[in-house]
Amino acid sequence: MDISVFLLKFWGWYCIIFFFVLSFNPKRIKQIIKNLKDARFLIIISLFAIIIGLLNVLVHNIWEPNIKLLVTLFGWLALIKGIFLFTFPKKAISWLEQANLKFIQAMYILLFFLGLFMLNEAYGIVPF
Repeated sequence: MDISVFLLKFWGWYCIIFFFVLSFNPKRIKQIIKNLKDARFLIIISLFAIIIGLLNVLVHNIWEPNIKLLVTLFGWLALIKGIFLFTFPKKAISWLEQANLKFIQAMYILLFFLGLFMLNEAYGIVPF
């Protein structure tokens, strides 16, 4: 399997799963924000984001103007997010506290549609 297709499936399913988990349990968003105030939780989350992002960037750093660019951007965003959370935890927490719950839910809806798009590209369900 091509690495681009594998990562399209990975990020697509990741977005879909997160959307459904947070849609069926919206209190989970508040709980995540509350847990990020705990330094141990923040370190674990940031390390996971760094590892996933770095692995994605190392195996798929393709800057072509097609679907591969989306996969590359997801990897870079995960890496940058992890580094930011690890380096500036207080700043990240203050941004999360200021974010409106409706805005966060809107972002997850956007990620849901991005996930559907990536899965469609990976599996070729609806041809364009």
